[in-house]
Amino acid sequence: MANEPGPVKKIVDKVTEVAAELTPAGRAEIPGVPASMPPTVEEPVTPHDPLPAKPDQAVPTPLSATGRPDGPSRTVRAQDGPFLTNAQGARLPDSDHSLKAGPRGPVLLQDHHLREKVMHFDHERIPERVVHARGAAAHGVFRGYGTAAEVCKAAFLAKDVDTPVFVRFSTVLGSRGSADTVRDTRGFATKFYTSEGVFDLVGNNIPVFFIQDAIKFPDVIHASKPHPDREIPQAQSAHDTFWDFVSLHTEATHHTLWNMSDRGIPRSFRTMEGFGVHTFRLVNGAGGTTLVKFHWKPKAGVHSLVWEEAQMISGMDPDFHRRDLADAIEAGAFPQWELGIQTFPDTPEQTFQAIDLLDPTKIVPEELAPVQPVGLLTLNANPTNFFAETEQVAFHVGHLVPGVDITDDPLLAGRLFSYLDTQITRLGGPNFAQIPVNRPHAPVNDMLRDGFHQDAVHVGAAPCKPNSLDGGCPFFAGAEDRAYIEHPTPIATSAKVREAPASFDDHFSQPRLFWRSLSAVEREHTIAAYTFELGKCYEQAIRERTLKALAHIDPYLCQQVAQGLGLPAPQAGEPLADVQPSPALSQVGRTWPTAGRVIGIVADGASDLGAVEAVRRSVLATDMIPLIVAPTGGALTREGSDPVTVQRTFATARSVEFDALLLAEAPGPAADAQGGRDAKAGAPSPVSAPVDPRVVLMLQEAYRHAKPIGGWGSADAALQAAGIAVGSVGVVTGSDGEAVLREITALLGAHRVWDRFPAPSNSGAA
Repeated sequence: MANEPGPVKKIVDKVTEVAAELTPAGRAEIPGVPASMPPTVEEPVTPHDPLPAKPDQAVPTPLSATGRPDGPSRTVRAQDGPFLTNAQGARLPDSDHSLKAGPRGPVLLQDHHLREKVMHFDHERIPERVVHARGAAAHGVFRGYGTAAEVCKAAFLAKDVDTPVFVRFSTVLGSRGSADTVRDTRGFATKFYTSEGVFDLVGNNIPVFFIQDAIKFPDVIHASKPHPDREIPQAQSAHDTFWDFVSLHTEATHHTLWNMSDRGIPRSFRTMEGFGVHTFRLVNGAGGTTLVKFHWKPKAGVHSLVWEEAQMISGMDPDFHRRDLADAIEAGAFPQWELGIQTFPDTPEQTFQAIDLLDPTKIVPEELAPVQPVGLLTLNANPTNFFAETEQVAFHVGHLVPGVDITDDPLLAGRLFSYLDTQITRLGGPNFAQIPVNRPHAPVNDMLRDGFHQDAVHVGAAPCKPNSLDGGCPFFAGAEDRAYIEHPTPIATSAKVREAPASFDDHFSQPRLFWRSLSAVEREHTIAAYTFELGKCYEQAIRERTLKALAHIDPYLCQQVAQGLGLPAPQAGEPLADVQPSPALSQVGRTWPTAGRVIGIVADGASDLGAVEAVRRSVLATDMIPLIVAPTGGALTREGSDPVTVQRTFATARSVEFDALLLAEAPGPAADAQGGRDAKAGAPSPVSAPVDPRVVLMLQEAYRHAKPIGGWGSADAALQAAGIAVGSVGVVTGSDGEAVLREITALLGAHRVWDRFPAPSNSGAA
């Protein structure tokens, strides 16, 4: 029995088995299948047990309400048995008709089934999160590298230790029903179900925050949310209230600049960095301490949308990011991130290279403190039920494990206070930790009792310390028992004041560092974002005040935004900070793996379907996702070739959902290529050999958005129809589809064909 795997190991092994079934041969080649078995045309009438979950789905690990894997709760599945029942298990013969006094008579008060069904429906909704309301999540595994052993004793960071995780991504400002691709900060929250208790790393995709002190949090959120009189605009900062606040409260300048950069509109959750924002304190086995900042580095690289793409997607598919995450997992293209740490000596000043580590509006450039990888996160299973898991998961920065401690960051202090209040309101009481997705994977013996939604059946007579009636249990743990013990950090003699340290007064040097670190293309996108957002403001005073802040970052930035607003550009009131650019802050200039990229393969019945299928298989073999785009749904057929299943049609597809486009010949107009039926088909092809106008539109958009484009056979005609010169940068043609794919894949390593964006006359490098 000594060699029998522990409960956490069994859990991880099961997740690994599911992952193995999905890669690569057994994975879903066409993500988005709605059920585990295809439906029949006629309604099934033969009773049978509920269908199994889809292969890509997982549920919270079945543990007891107190975290025991061998507890009474053997399953967390809500359905059991083939027959419909009421909430008490009584089988029901009918749920379509109320109990009435005759077919046309009044409904009877005694209809207890009607009462129960409608009552539950009336209470299905819980309050959405005040911030981070719109989210998507996935299950996964974190494997420690063991490289953090010198600085942290936490068990989950040890070499080859596998820890189940649940990760939720989110936007900050929008409601649950808002769009995914708005310009906003994204949440990146990870729940580690460690053997020592739950550890929550609750961060964002931007390493700094708008404020330095948590007492300002209600202000920044009230300012950012829709105007209270009209409840508009939804999920946007492009309004007077936000810009009024950040232009008056200039400590927000750094975060605002990140939001206005391409970082404010990620291409996907899979290509998004994550940051712990605050400085934490790690404790090693000998009691030594190190200050750290946490980083999540996506293995696929950091990649963003351009603004026009984001606008188009918001209308075409508001669920773009959550769909992308779920489809990638279902297709077996599992997203991965490395967890890394920047380490700093734990000095009394808590500064590094003159940077105040307790200021959440500051970063430490990676060139000064490299990010050291300490583990790998892999997301490999989708939730089975959105409400039970994604909506009810409860994160808290105070969920810590031995080896991880907090610092005196004043924003972190307020977060430690706030999260518990939030959960009590949203989840109906203090027992939210007993919801399956929140249950620890470690035994719980907390002496907390009763309250709303108490699922644990406690035994014993003495839920108090000390006691002898329960044999003294539970007992206190010492350091040798891996108890969580706060590090005894010395506190300097001081007085109670409502003040901030002088180092918090520098609001512009780090925004200037970020601006100077961007490529010319990224700077132009940032200028456009400021111009758009401020152009939505009504009050000219707010625009002028914001321009004064921009003048302290860079004169070119200020001049170009002022020009777009039709206002004079002010001068900085003091010399600009002398900063050294940090190349790590730019998303341009490196090469990344292409796993998980989405390739649109445009074809019709005249295409060589053998070549189309060969290219499709090659895309799958490189862990990318191929989607066949054709005139109609169903399958493409041609005599002498096997059918090729279609995932998108010319009517339903748009360029923005693809990372690259491949053309198998030049498809002619489909039967529905009529402007009155599909507005995208309104412009006829300008060439004698007609091409479907919606394909022409896709090519023009993809080219404008600097995406790789390839084709073979008669694809040149389609490029000509779109006004794209054969041989243009990032455009690959040839006679062999697989050879074209290889060149396109190489281009995708840089995310976009950056040279296709016109270079500005002055990039603001001064």
